[in-house]
Amino acid sequence: MKKYASLLLFALLLNGCDDGDLTVETLDFKDVAATTCDPTTNTLIYKLKPQETLLLQMPEGKLINDATVDGKPLVYDIDDKTFRFFYRAYDGAVSVSNVCDAIPPATPNVNQEWRALSGKLQIVTEQINKTPAPADGHTEIVGYNHNITLVNATFSKPGPVLVNDEYVFGDFKTTAEPVVVAFTDEVAKYCNVQFKVYNNNLSNALVIENLDKSLIVDEDTPTGQPRKSLISLPTKDPAVTSNNLYYRIYSGNLPELPKEKYFCVDATPTTPAVKDTWVGVAGVANVSGIIEITTTHTLKVYKHKVYIKNATMKKGNSTFKLATDFYLGEVTTIAP
Repeated sequence: MKKYASLLLFALLLNGCDDGDLTVETLDFKDVAATTCDPTTNTLIYKLKPQETLLLQMPEGKLINDATVDGKPLVYDIDDKTFRFFYRAYDGAVSVSNVCDAIPPATPNVNQEWRALSGKLQIVTEQINKTPAPADGHTEIVGYNHNITLVNATFSKPGPVLVNDEYVFGDFKTTAEPVVVAFTDEVAKYCNVQFKVYNNNLSNALVIENLDKSLIVDEDTPTGQPRKSLISLPTKDPAVTSNNLYYRIYSGNLPELPKEKYFCVDATPTTPAVKDTWVGVAGVANVSGIIEITTTHTLKVYKHKVYIKNATMKKGNSTFKLATDFYLGEVTTIAP
């Protein structure tokens, strides 16, 4: 970020007052795509035309990969210090180097500049899903579209100061690593003390906590009549909550020790640290968020097949769907 701050300050010092023939009265960049100098930080976003640039600078972490709630955009104060907006016209052809290089080329010169002194920066963000959707019904978030608008912005520019009720900077897209829940085997585990069912890979796990005690029973289910219950949201009172679904992505690999020693404990170990947690959305009877378990047995060995139907996972305001008929795996219990 320091690199880009230095860039903007350096360009201000240039302020090359050349007699170029490009004079601009309005800023028209609606058909120009926005890009960034550094996609890992997105601290300097710009639009580029043959002899013009539009620059938006903000601190790292302020452009958030999460959908905003309708009617509640992210809002930041334009202060010409940490949140800065510039328009520049040049006396020759301009390139990415003029915007992104730590030491920009000496030419072309800036012959006109608009600078936002105050106002509000509003960002409306929507998630972008993979299209077409996969055949099994799951969805994948592949990025986010950030629609950026300046509201009541005061511009310092050649001639009188301009107050603009609304100036649409436009869309800027960021990418996201899709979350795809799938397991390398179909063996699930059951913690019969903590009432958890889980399956995991090296660095992620799908866990049903506070499982409804009536779901895994050493008794065969009639053909076509699985035991059913709904996913519910966790509450502070464990007595009134059940079937809480979590998908956790860890910062490192889960320990090699038997996974029961990691999952089947009252206080889950803090290592490895959890990087992301997605929570199952509460189910609706006969519609969504349904847990179904079918049980068969041979001798005293009972096999419980665990399915999750039409479930949606949520983190912040972003959501994705598991496969319509998601198979968590088969749990084995042995009757006394």
